[in-house]
Amino acid sequence: MPRLIPTTSRLSPSHFLALAVWVVVQSIAWSATPKMRLEITPMWQGRAVVPGQGIASDQKLSITRLDAMLSKLALKRADGSWLESEDWHHFISLERGKLTVEADGLSAEKFMALRFDVGVPASINAASPAQWPAGHPLHPDVCGLHWGWQGGYVFMALEGRWHSARGDDGFSYHLANDPNVAHVELPVEFSGGGPLTLHLELDAAVILEGIDFAKDGSSTHSREGDALAAKLKANVQRAFRVHGVSHDLFQSVANAVATPVELPAGTHAYPLAITERFPQVALPADNPLTKEGVALGEKLFHDKRLSINNTKSCASCHAADESFADSRRVSIGALGDAGTRNSMPLVNLAWGQSFFWDGRAKSLREQVLMPVQDVHEMAESMESVVGKLTDSESEIKADFAAAFGSPGITSDRIAKALEQFLLTLVSQESRFDKAVRKVADLTEEEKRGLQLFVTEHDPKRGLFGADCFHCHGGTLFTDHQFHNNGLDLKAEDLGRMIVSGKEEDRGKFKTPTLRNIALTAPYMHDGRFRTLEEVVEHYSSEVKRAPNLDPNLAKHPIEGLNLSAEDKRALVAFLKTLTDESFGTKAATATGQGSVSVAVTGTAPPTPGTK
Repeated sequence: MPRLIPTTSRLSPSHFLALAVWVVVQSIAWSATPKMRLEITPMWQGRAVVPGQGIASDQKLSITRLDAMLSKLALKRADGSWLESEDWHHFISLERGKLTVEADGLSAEKFMALRFDVGVPASINAASPAQWPAGHPLHPDVCGLHWGWQGGYVFMALEGRWHSARGDDGFSYHLANDPNVAHVELPVEFSGGGPLTLHLELDAAVILEGIDFAKDGSSTHSREGDALAAKLKANVQRAFRVHGVSHDLFQSVANAVATPVELPAGTHAYPLAITERFPQVALPADNPLTKEGVALGEKLFHDKRLSINNTKSCASCHAADESFADSRRVSIGALGDAGTRNSMPLVNLAWGQSFFWDGRAKSLREQVLMPVQDVHEMAESMESVVGKLTDSESEIKADFAAAFGSPGITSDRIAKALEQFLLTLVSQESRFDKAVRKVADLTEEEKRGLQLFVTEHDPKRGLFGADCFHCHGGTLFTDHQFHNNGLDLKAEDLGRMIVSGKEEDRGKFKTPTLRNIALTAPYMHDGRFRTLEEVVEHYSSEVKRAPNLDPNLAKHPIEGLNLSAEDKRALVAFLKTLTDESFGTKAATATGQGSVSVAVTGTAPPTPGTK
C-alpha cells in the first residue's frame, strides 16, 4: 500500500502492537503499522447523496455518478513542513460505494492540515495505462476513469439528471487534463502514531455552485479553454471539508450483510460505526439498518404499552445509566413478580450467538419479544400490543410507515424495529480501547491487572495469574459460551440444562461480556455479588468443585488462586478500564472522569429483557 514518507527521507515503520493487550486477542496484531483512512461522504447541503435519488432541496435533481481520482496525499506538521506520500493514488466512487482510501506509515507527531490532489500528476496522465497491474487504482478497468479515446484520466466525473423545459434531462461533467488538477488543502489538527480515520464530506452542491445547466451547458470534457471546466476545478477545490477525526479504524458495515437488499422506500441507511478491532460483524440481510427503523426501535424500547398494564418498558429493566442493566438483584415484572435472574447488560449484541443466561433464544429478533410475553416480566400478548399501538395516536403509525416503507403494525415489524435499535448498541470507547490505540495510558496498577488477566495460573510452570482470558478473551471480552464457574448453585435453576436437557449442562450459564462491568452490578446470573471485589474473591478462593466445573477452573489448586490483596486490587483496577465513558451516565462515577451523557443510539446503547 502507498505510504506516507518524510519529504527528505523514508520513515521507518512504527509497529502498532499494544504490548500485552493483544494477548487478550490471542496475540493477533490488529495493524502492523499506524494506518490513516479517509472516509469521504458525498453530500448535498448537509444530506448524504443516494445515487439516483432526488436531492432533498430539489427533487428534480439527482446524482447518479460522483467519481474522482485522488493523488499526492500530504500532511502538514506543526513546524510547517509536509509529510508527503510516495506513489499514493486512489479513486472514490459513489455508485460503487467505494468511498474510503488509506495510507500507512502515520508517524507519531502532531499535524495541522491535510492536502491532496483531485487528479493525477502529468507524468502519469501522459503515460500508458497498460503499465498498471490488475487491481491497481490506476488500472483503467479498476477505476473506470481513463479516457481511452482521448488519452489521460478523468479527474472527477459528476453525472445526473435534472428537469429541464423539455422534461427529464441529463448532465455529464468530466473534469480532466493537466491544467485542471484541483489542489485541496484542509485545516485539521490531529496526532499520528496510531490508527486514525479522517471523516471528510464532499458537497456536490458546492461543485455545481454557480453553474446553470441551461446557460452553461449540461456537459464538458474539459477541452482547452473550456470556462466550465475552470469553474468546476475552482468549485472542487473548496467542495471538501473535514467532518471529524476518530482515532480508530472502522469496519465496512456494507459488507456485513451476506446478501444486501434494498432499503424500504423513503428510508436512509443508518451509519453504524464499528471498530476494525472487533470481529467482523454479521447483520441480518432481511432487516437492513435504517435511521427510521432504529428511531422506531428506540421509541418502542421505551414504550410502556408493551406491558400488560402499561407500567413497564424494556428500559425499565435496562437502564441507560447502568449500562442498560438493572441495579436490582432481580427485576420486578409488570404484575409485581420478582424474577429469578439478573438482567443481563445490553451491549455488543450484534455478535451474540444466543441470548438469555441459558441461551434459549437463538436470535436477537426472537429474543426481543420473549420478555413481552413472559408472565413474570411484561405479561402481555403480542396481539394486544399490536392492538394498543394500532388504536393509538397517529404518530406511532406514521413511524412504522416511515421505517418499513408502508403502513401497518405487526409483531414481526415490532421485532425488527427493536432488533435494529439493539444492533446499534456498540461499546468500543473505553480507556482500555484508547490505550490500545495509543491515545491514553494505563496506570502501573492497571497494567499489572491486565497482566494478571491474561496470565494462566500454573504454579508448576511458575505462572501465577488470574486466568480470566479463557472465558473473557478477545476484544469483546466474552467467548459467548456456557460454563459452570464454580458457584454454589440453587437446585431450582438448572441453567443451560433447562434448554439442552443434558446433564452436563447443569449449572452452566452464558459468559457475560466484561465491557462496562464496573457499571453493571450486581453480578452473576442471580445477582449474588454486589461488587467486583466479591467477584474477584470468588475466583481467588471460593470456587466450588463440581463434576462439570469448567476445566480452566478445575485445573487450579484446590485452595484456589490465592491472589494477594495487591493483585486483587490491580485486577479490579484493570476491569474498570473497560468502562466506556460514552455509554452511560454512571461512567463518571465508576471511572472518576466527570459527567458524561448517555448515547442512546449510535455507537453504543440496548435489547429488551435479556435475562
